[in-house]
Parts: sequence; C-alpha cells; structure tokens
Amino acid sequence: MMEMFKKLIGDKKEYKMMMARVEALPEDYKFVFKKIQTYMWNFATGNGMDMLHIQYELIDLFEAGAAEGRQVLDITGEDVAGFADELVANAKTYVAKYREDLNLSIKKRFENK
Repeated sequence: MMEMFKKLIGDKKEYKMMMARVEALPEDYKFVFKKIQTYMWNFATGNGMDMLHIQYELIDLFEAGAAEGRQVLDITGEDVAGFADELVANAKTYVAKYREDLNLSIKKRFENK
C-alpha cells in the first residue's frame, strides 16, 4: 500500500513538472497541446502511462518547433485529430482492448464447439 502511495505522489509530481513545461510554451502551442491531451485521454487504458510518455514526446516536439519559430500547425498539419491518432497508434488504448475482448470472446465461443 505504501509503495502504491509513493508511486502516486511521484506520478503527480512528474505530471505537474510536465504541465509546467506546457505552460511555458507559446500560447498557440499550449492551446493545441491541451486539446490533443484531452483527446488522447479518451483512449487511455490502465494507469495512462502510455499516454504520458507520448505527451512527453509531444512536448519535446513542440518545444523544438517553438524554438525554431515554427507555427504549431506546421508541425501537426491541418488535421490535428489525424496527427493525434498517429501519436496514439502504438499506445495501449481502450479501442485496442475492446477489439481484443471482442475477438477473444468470439474465439472462445467457437473453440468449444
């Protein structure tokens, strides 16, 4: 129990540090990051660590783009949802879990016949 509590506190500190980096981004980058972040959380499973890793990479990408003076849509493209979908493509998501559960339940049904 104590280990879980320590991990939760550590994760919260880590998340606050990550969001401080987001707050330091130019306004357009910050806006787009938060929109993508909200979108991504719709797909997160488990403790969400897959999504946090992706978000760290996105912050790195946005920080680099901002430092180069690029516009945020030069990085994401006009289809920001498509960009976000590509980011989460390799993460464990509820969609993947639902697909896996569906296939497994059907497989079990027909294995018994």
